[in-house]
Amino acid sequence: MEPYSLPTELILTHPRQSLGNLDLDWTPQPGNYLDVAGKTYAVLERRHRYQYKAGRYRLHKIALYVQSAQRPTEKSFVKGRWVIGDARCRFNAHSELIRCAVNPEGPCDRCRSFESAEC
Repeated sequence: MEPYSLPTELILTHPRQSLGNLDLDWTPQPGNYLDVAGKTYAVLERRHRYQYKAGRYRLHKIALYVQSAQRPTEKSFVKGRWVIGDARCRFNAHSELIRCAVNPEGPCDRCRSFESAEC
């Protein structure tokens, strides 16, 4: 294990099963995508596991709850973060996980419900 790597357990949310353990050199946030063994997963939730040792708690490992996903081709940069889809649309959820309620699968450029958001 490298000094800056984090022991991480990957857990598929549906059906609930462990996909195994790996060491990551970065801390995935919900909304990030992760490629493991040729498959892409969206990170839904991150939980820290601590261990009490020598009178103090230390980070033992991280559990990532993921689901199978395809990387979105459309992204917009809004207020310092990337969101899925065209953020100029009034129906865009401004989320890393879901595009919108009208057309969640996308794409935005051919959506009949596209309405420009008023700033």
